[in-house]
Amino acid sequence: MEDNRLWTIAVIVLVACVATACVAGIFGGGWWLYRQGSVGPMARTPEPTAPSAPKGATLNLIGADPPTLDPHLSQDATSAAYIVEIFSGLVTLNPQLEVVPDIAERWEVSEDGTVYTFYLRDDVKFHDGKPVTARDFKYSFERACDPWTGSVVADTYLGDIVGAKEKLYGLADEVSGVEVIDDHTLQITIDAPKPYFLGKLTHSTAFVVDKDNVERGGRTWTDEPNGTGPFKLKEYRFGRRIILERNELYYGEPKPSLEQVNFILAGGSAMTMYENGELDAVPVSLNDIERVTDPANPLNKELTIAPTMSTFYLGFNVRQPPFDDVKVRQAFNYALDKQRIMDVIYKKTVPAATGIVPPTMPGYHNEDLKVLSFDPDKALELIAESKYGDVADLPEITLYTTGAGGAPSRMIEAVVGMYRENLGVDIAIQQTEWATFLSDISQEENPYQMYSLGWIADYPDPENFLDVLFHSEKNDNHMGYSNPEVDELLEKARTEQDPDERLKLYREAEQIIINDAPWVPLFYEVEYWLTKPYVKGMIYPPMIIPKLQYVSIEAD
Repeated sequence: MEDNRLWTIAVIVLVACVATACVAGIFGGGWWLYRQGSVGPMARTPEPTAPSAPKGATLNLIGADPPTLDPHLSQDATSAAYIVEIFSGLVTLNPQLEVVPDIAERWEVSEDGTVYTFYLRDDVKFHDGKPVTARDFKYSFERACDPWTGSVVADTYLGDIVGAKEKLYGLADEVSGVEVIDDHTLQITIDAPKPYFLGKLTHSTAFVVDKDNVERGGRTWTDEPNGTGPFKLKEYRFGRRIILERNELYYGEPKPSLEQVNFILAGGSAMTMYENGELDAVPVSLNDIERVTDPANPLNKELTIAPTMSTFYLGFNVRQPPFDDVKVRQAFNYALDKQRIMDVIYKKTVPAATGIVPPTMPGYHNEDLKVLSFDPDKALELIAESKYGDVADLPEITLYTTGAGGAPSRMIEAVVGMYRENLGVDIAIQQTEWATFLSDISQEENPYQMYSLGWIADYPDPENFLDVLFHSEKNDNHMGYSNPEVDELLEKARTEQDPDERLKLYREAEQIIINDAPWVPLFYEVEYWLTKPYVKGMIYPPMIIPKLQYVSIEAD
């Protein structure tokens, strides 16, 4: 998945996602991002041009091998981009990022905000034609929370449900807070009123799966997944292609127009393939940014610039030296001239990050945030004040990143070079294949001392960044970061019903996190995409959501 133009931290190359998100990554924990693709400064809708020869009802996109197609295991944007098209859940996010009905046609919430009663549509079928009932959701929630399933994200996204943690810890046989009232009525009880709970149910961990499909297929059940989404998996050949085909039984609106979507997982230059008519949409690399942004170039009329709801960063394992000392972590923030890196490496096409939550988060702004700006003298002072006293006394440092073992990306080289220049610290680079990287970093004791990664929102709420990633008890807190004051603020925000007060709590927490420096926020992702003029309805949302059902191919 590595693109030789930039850095390996995170973004997926699928037009079907915008993850990370996904995602993500969404999706999300949510969807972790493996960076690849394009960046840009602002959103723009492509201008129409005369269509080329239509491609029928097949859409050809660039893709990447997903670490999993199991919705209950997915924790990365690459996987999520396919999963949201194959599977679905009670609720979903529409293109405006609003939580809207999906398999549940409506719901009611109790006066105390803890009991959700979902009324399911009666026309929803799995891909094989079997009707979907509330019992399928009961099974799916309990499978996601079964310790034998091994989901590292179920606690994050389903842990608010009464009984979910007991099931996850092997202390109960069922999730008591999920109750089947009848075939088309499902009741979910959560532990406290939480404004973001419905948003969490849009994550793939809450998607419905077919019990027979899972149990008969064993470990390879996702080779032939029996989902409920707008598309079915027709073929998956590792390293070569993934083909999705239209689900003729799909219940939602709009019905998918495309007969087939081909994701090409291997080949030559994506841009060359696009210009040769082999791809219908493609992310733009930095090598091609200048020509596609030139108004005189015909490709400029096919360009969409799409900000994402994602933040890329360097993470520090605070349990490992030297990052067990806050002054060292602060020094590594002050020593990095992020703006210079964005100007030189990214050609001023992406904004340097100042905080944790991306500026695209709806309704959230933290204008008073005091950041750790570039100051190499301050960085050296902090090293001297740390328990290590001198750069020469720091232990060896390794930066872990994703990659296939070739030359490090230009971004990683720039980061390492700047630390050598400004701190006098030599940092080793260790590359790890994407799926292995996710597995390693998700261990209870993260083995990585320092790592590069990105996170894309799973749902549009600052809780998805601040609480999910920095609360001391959250699984996605890979830094081992713990601050009781931060925990208290985040816990108050979980149940705060006043929107303004809730955002105030998050702003306070974000400032403390910045001061404690478990991250170096690097940049907020913005992507450039080229789309053929005969492709209609293609959207590039800032998060991973189902999107292929909106796409059509213009006929002659």
